Amino acid sequence: MSLLSVENLKTYYQVRRGFVKAVDGVSFSVQKGEATGLAGESGCGKTTVALSILKILPPGGRILSGQIFFKGKDLVALPEDEIRENIRWKEISIVFQGAMNALNPVFKIGDQIAEAIMLHEKEASKSEAYDRASKLFELVGIPPSRLDNYPHEFSGGMKQRAMIAMALACNPSLLIADEPSTALDVIVAAQVLKLIKELKSRLGLSMMLITHDLSIIAETCEWCVIMYGGKVVESGSTVAVFKNPLHPYTHGLISSFPSIKGARAKLGFIPGQPPDLLNPPSGCVFHPRCKYAMAKCKAKEPLYIEVEKGHSVSCHLVS
Repeated sequence: MSLLSVENLKTYYQVRRGFVKAVDGVSFSVQKGEATGLAGESGCGKTTVALSILKILPPGGRILSGQIFFKGKDLVALPEDEIRENIRWKEISIVFQGAMNALNPVFKIGDQIAEAIMLHEKEASKSEAYDRASKLFELVGIPPSRLDNYPHEFSGGMKQRAMIAMALACNPSLLIADEPSTALDVIVAAQVLKLIKELKSRLGLSMMLITHDLSIIAETCEWCVIMYGGKVVESGSTVAVFKNPLHPYTHGLISSFPSIKGARAKLGFIPGQPPDLLNPPSGCVFHPRCKYAMAKCKAKEPLYIEVEKGHSVSCHLVS
């Protein structure tokens, strides 16, 4: 059952030279109790999708069309007051990219988490909020005694855990994690990802994980959505996409990761640069970088079709 369903979402940013088509007709869903990963290069629109869901786009950003259904309600049509009071943080929370820098350096971490709880649950007293913050710290593996510390007294991994605790403060149904391992070393990043998996299993959370690292999706997500140039080029179960990548871009992403099996081989790569979303290419947005590009790839955008149950792709090689 879909908890969240994004349908033909178009979110553009207005700049002096025109409109940046950051998200251009994106559709996917997040199932209840499961994790969906959004993957792609930097600038492909992943974070803009998350900001659109929560309706916290920066100045110049605007949802032009499409629908975002959450528990049957279209978030695009809901007024800001209802989103702020009933959806944002209560039902859908987010751990931002670089979240370790989101903590206010002049306030104790416990005060910041308690404030978030009291802001969204008016009946909660400060002592009740602190008690819940203490339990949240235990949940993410931080001693509750550290609630009285300031952010500078935490390591990067502990700050990230504290931000995850804050995101869980109001028992949301959906957690969005935007590049949760950014700026962390390999060991700490693995610990944070392990924590996210454990929380998902223990709390029955639905999750949307945004990353450029396909290995993270393979480790944590049941479903995979590949984005390029503001569009979804392939989606399906993580097993299906990794075992049988159908889009040349997906294949390029997977081949650019080293394998621990077999003989050492030269890593693959994708030539060229990501498209200018102020003036994206005609036809298939990936055709300037695709080694399989044909004449019709430049002339006509491929249909997004389901090739097998739960596995869809947008490519002329398939359609």
